[in-house]
Amino acid sequence: MARRGSAAPALALVFLGMALAGVGAQGAALEDPDYYVQEIWSREPQHARPEPEPFSPPLPAGARVAGREPRPREPGPPQKATKPKKAPKRDRLALETPPPGCPPLGLETLKITDFQLHASTVKRYGLGAHRGRLNIQAGINENDFYDGAWCAGRNDLHQWIEVDARRLTRFTGVITQGRNSLWLSDWVTSYKVMVSNDSHTWVTIKNGSGDMIFEGNSEKEIPVLNELPVPTVARYIRVNPQSWFDSGSICMRLEILGCPLPDPNNYYHRRNEMTTTDNLDFKHHSYKEMRQLMKVVNGMCPNITRIYNIGKSHQGLKLYAVEISDHPGEHEVGEPEFHYVAGAHGNEVLGRELVLLLMQFLCQEYLARNARIVRLVEETRIHILPSLNPDGYEKAYEGGSELGGWSLGRWTHDGIDINNNFPDLNTLLWEAEDRQNIPRKVPNHHIAIPEWFLSENATVAVETRAVIAWMEKIPFVLGGNLQGGELVVAYPYDMVRSLWKTQERTPTPDDHVFRWLAYSYASTHRLMTDARRRVCHTEDFQKEDGTVNGASWHTVAGSLNDFSYLHTNCFELSIYVGCDKYPHESELPEEWENNRESLIVFMEQVHRGIKGIVKDLHGKGIPGAVIAVEGVSHDIRTASDGDYWRLLNPGEYVVTAKAEGFTSSTKTCMVGYDMGATQCDFTLSKTNLARIREIMEKFGKQPVSLPARRPKLRGRKRRQRG
Repeated sequence: MARRGSAAPALALVFLGMALAGVGAQGAALEDPDYYVQEIWSREPQHARPEPEPFSPPLPAGARVAGREPRPREPGPPQKATKPKKAPKRDRLALETPPPGCPPLGLETLKITDFQLHASTVKRYGLGAHRGRLNIQAGINENDFYDGAWCAGRNDLHQWIEVDARRLTRFTGVITQGRNSLWLSDWVTSYKVMVSNDSHTWVTIKNGSGDMIFEGNSEKEIPVLNELPVPTVARYIRVNPQSWFDSGSICMRLEILGCPLPDPNNYYHRRNEMTTTDNLDFKHHSYKEMRQLMKVVNGMCPNITRIYNIGKSHQGLKLYAVEISDHPGEHEVGEPEFHYVAGAHGNEVLGRELVLLLMQFLCQEYLARNARIVRLVEETRIHILPSLNPDGYEKAYEGGSELGGWSLGRWTHDGIDINNNFPDLNTLLWEAEDRQNIPRKVPNHHIAIPEWFLSENATVAVETRAVIAWMEKIPFVLGGNLQGGELVVAYPYDMVRSLWKTQERTPTPDDHVFRWLAYSYASTHRLMTDARRRVCHTEDFQKEDGTVNGASWHTVAGSLNDFSYLHTNCFELSIYVGCDKYPHESELPEEWENNRESLIVFMEQVHRGIKGIVKDLHGKGIPGAVIAVEGVSHDIRTASDGDYWRLLNPGEYVVTAKAEGFTSSTKTCMVGYDMGATQCDFTLSKTNLARIREIMEKFGKQPVSLPARRPKLRGRKRRQRG
């Protein structure tokens, strides 16, 4: 993870490095159970290196190139090949801060297209060069279309995978992984690197007078970085495997580090370059830096911001949130509450940085009196929780944006996946519906949390308990939890209803509303609904315009989305903001531009539907009143002041308000297409029984309970007869 600044040398990248022990030519499979041990290589300091040497132009045909790659011998067991000169032995490191270098070219982020990747041979289409991207994930079936690496068609020394940068580039390093597979163990243990200007004449990177052999992977998932001894300028770069795991095949995933050289005459690159005019802090923030940034924003906008925490992580880090509202710290009657949550998976960092950028943007635009932002802040109480799993993030932050792999920091410190750590209320509801106990025993909303989940012995993360308490305290109407690794908006239900199925569309009673909410984000994102874009890993979500029902994608029991819908009034969606979970810092401005409008539009949807106050005849708000919409078997409840918000699509609805001890009231409410919820208030009168109880309690008496009085009356009659 490299730091980059505009005026001064950027902050140094912090790598968590442990050197590989001697790999051997083909070594045994080293499946390290402790995934948090990262294997990272480091070489001489950058300042000690000579200036980059431009790559020599190709020589005329037949001319000999000094030090050029000799023709490999005939295929044979790689471990028995004549040993070329190896790179210097790596030192075993703890935390180290190398100087800033070049960013990734973009194999993982898909900035490098499939047409820029080529290979000598491929085993099959699903293992082609286009699948040789760092951290790419295989499909469930590892089939012909979506497998987890580039795999050569033959295991010999003639194989290579090539990247065309499409412009002169200063190449500085290569990051490699093995094949992502549940069943097979394939990785490359050593390789050469070659460069070219024309893809015909190639020069091998040297170590002194001999070809340099870079040590590769010792297992298939942990990324390994090798820096070139001297940064080299060229257009093309090839990786040529020299040895591989002896029980496997030549398979690789990789990323190339390089700085494209300026080329003002190249229209293709000028057209595709993304810039932003927003003056924001585009960097990855450590926990302390995040806290400091919150303080800076609070200092800039003290009248509309408030910093608070909802609890602590397993390691004792506070779960900080920022509130943005014209009256921070208080719930205003009639004003809806919205939240963004990020970082439930600590290694999905893009969402965290996006909401920190959003926090800065809202403050700046409010001060600039941007009418749209001013209206949003004054009419909405916004909560931003950037890091729900700070313990996991700190692990990922130490590993860095390219070297953390797919899972480093995903779980909490005690190994829990927060995203599916909530109580499974779906099963309670569906079993009750199957027994036809609705609504007498199990309501269709605000379903109680099972007692076993509340016990201290339950496997529940402290972060999960903190979020539940937060959501029970604040009457959220709409929320989005930002995740990474895909580019899609997922809406509930996330759990399939049919037994033994892992994928099945399972809609909520509010399916049309959820689909609209998902589409409101996806359609305003720069890439989500672009039919021309490449799929991130295996799934093509274009058939639903960048949205998906969670259960039809993959079933998850106890998700935040389902819990929020069934236990609170909040409609929650999962927003997957990018293929790369932890993009390089240089990618943040473009990712901000991709998501900025979507983040704002999605917040504005909290004002769609109906809203109002449920009062008694004295004008006092009735808390806990039920708001039921005819034809939708999911109700909501009023907040402590009697106010409510019900998200609905445009249309005419028959709405009923009811509360214990009050006579229900029904009216027709119209929802229009213009932004802004329709006001739909209710006044409820007490039932006769409630009035009697109120009068008798006022005078210190209790209503007569006839069943309890009957035995006493019979006893009195017996005594009178006697």
